[in-house]
Amino acid sequence: MASPARRAPRSPGPPGPPRPLVLLLLLRCAGVTLGASKELVCEPITVPMCRGIGYNLTYMPNQFNHDTQEEVGLEVHQFWPLVRIRCSPDLLFFLCSMYTPICLPDYRKPLPPCRSVCERAKRGCSPLMSQYGFEWPERMSCERLPQLGDETLCMYQNSSEATTVAPPFPKPTPKGRTRPPSPPQCDRECRCRDPLVPIKRESQALYGRVQTGPLPNCAQPCHQHYFSADERAFTSFWLGLWSVLCFISTLTTVATFLIDMERFKYPERPIIFLAACYLFVSLGYIIRLVAGHERVACGASSSSGGGGDQLHILYDTTGPALCTLVFLLVYFFGMASSIWWVVLSFTWFLAAGMKWGSEAIAGYSQYFHLAAWLIPSVKTIVILALSSVDGDPVAGICYVGNQSLENLRGFVLAPLVVYLFTGSLFLLAGFVSLFRIRSIIKQGGTKTDKLERLMIRIGLFTVLYTVPATIVVACLVYEQHYRPGWERALACSCLSERQRSGLGPDYAVFMLKYFMCLVVGITSGVWIWSGKTLESWRRFVARCCPCWLQKATAPPSMYSEASTALTGHTGTGLTSGIYHKAAPSHI
Repeated sequence: MASPARRAPRSPGPPGPPRPLVLLLLLRCAGVTLGASKELVCEPITVPMCRGIGYNLTYMPNQFNHDTQEEVGLEVHQFWPLVRIRCSPDLLFFLCSMYTPICLPDYRKPLPPCRSVCERAKRGCSPLMSQYGFEWPERMSCERLPQLGDETLCMYQNSSEATTVAPPFPKPTPKGRTRPPSPPQCDRECRCRDPLVPIKRESQALYGRVQTGPLPNCAQPCHQHYFSADERAFTSFWLGLWSVLCFISTLTTVATFLIDMERFKYPERPIIFLAACYLFVSLGYIIRLVAGHERVACGASSSSGGGGDQLHILYDTTGPALCTLVFLLVYFFGMASSIWWVVLSFTWFLAAGMKWGSEAIAGYSQYFHLAAWLIPSVKTIVILALSSVDGDPVAGICYVGNQSLENLRGFVLAPLVVYLFTGSLFLLAGFVSLFRIRSIIKQGGTKTDKLERLMIRIGLFTVLYTVPATIVVACLVYEQHYRPGWERALACSCLSERQRSGLGPDYAVFMLKYFMCLVVGITSGVWIWSGKTLESWRRFVARCCPCWLQKATAPPSMYSEASTALTGHTGTGLTSGIYHKAAPSHI
């Protein structure tokens, strides 16, 4: 019987790894996998500069190998000065999407910013960095980023929101199907584009002399582009309404003075000259109203492309004649009215505080006229010599300082502040003296009703001047502070972005400024609102047409009664009674 066949023994193969080593390798691989998944765990953004940019979650480490957000904050905040000056509206979103990349719970792949976002940020900020010796970082090179619409998903910045991720992430388009056209991107590059007017070499008058924001040889448009067509139309109505009312009121005041000059003596006679100044100021606005915005404040610049003339606001000019005429009326007589206000407060101080009489004050009237007309004349001549007259793109008048902050501060803002402060000091000193006189009269047992009415009348006129003048100064301070930002936004931002984010001027502030510039002329007639004025006109009409009216006598005016109670005669000078007549040499 055959013996059963034996199985050949297996040849031993190569020795396998020890079991403990295999287990260690498995654990190591598992550890790597766990570590990789841990790196993609979403965490809230804690970097202050990147909060609220459109997403709230990120992951660490980022592509720059920052392990914690504290490391990210130390590095990304080095770009804060560029973000603060807003060299590009895309810079903040681009930096945060690179340093604190977005993390989605259901999407574990990186989502870098699109190349267009990087290019816009670099185009706006790289020139500024080069000026200070810095180059765009190589590791933030735009060529490394995917383009919008490629197979690789990326984030882009919506053109309607400055720091929003939208709409989430475009997916690849299947073959044979066309992608719908994307909405046009907002070009935020600083350049001289519509509505700004480029100044070519053919326009020799302005070439090299104008600048809008950071752009040289770029002129502002004829009209303030921040305001709508309806707002521009209302501006014309607003200026026309108050300039006509100012003209009527001041003309009535001056005419009343001319028909009864003896009635208005010092210290209130400067009110008449102040009203006369506002008469000519209102005339300047009326000329602008009749001639139109473009004919007064705008000039034409020939386009080198043969596209015709483009209207821009006037810069550094002494012409055309209509512009110069409006400037002379508004600026010269506006500054003269401010000096007459100082003279008025000074004469009241002489009468009430120094006990000067009307005749004594009138003896120095030639010096008052010299100061009131000479100082504005010198300033006006200097402005014309420097060719500093420019157009106002809002009101359409020619003035000074509409395009140059230095001229605004030196020729307008500083003088108005000095005149307002000086006049207010004299008025305060005069009122202190009047209150002292009132106390003395009461101690003597005499009624002070007339004096109190006079003080109320003077105080009312003081408020009607100082409040508008203070508001005008405040509006000018607001304008000179924010104007550089308006010009930069006009050159470097999209129109929709400017309208949405409020980068432009406040329309109400400008309307308030023009109203306050004219309301003093309207209220200057408050001093003649009395029965004495009606009596003066009755006598005037009776002299001209004796057959129409019979001579009638009206009761004396409130101010005449007060003066009679104080001085013993019907003149307006404070020459006797409480006051002692002072010789002219007292000044």
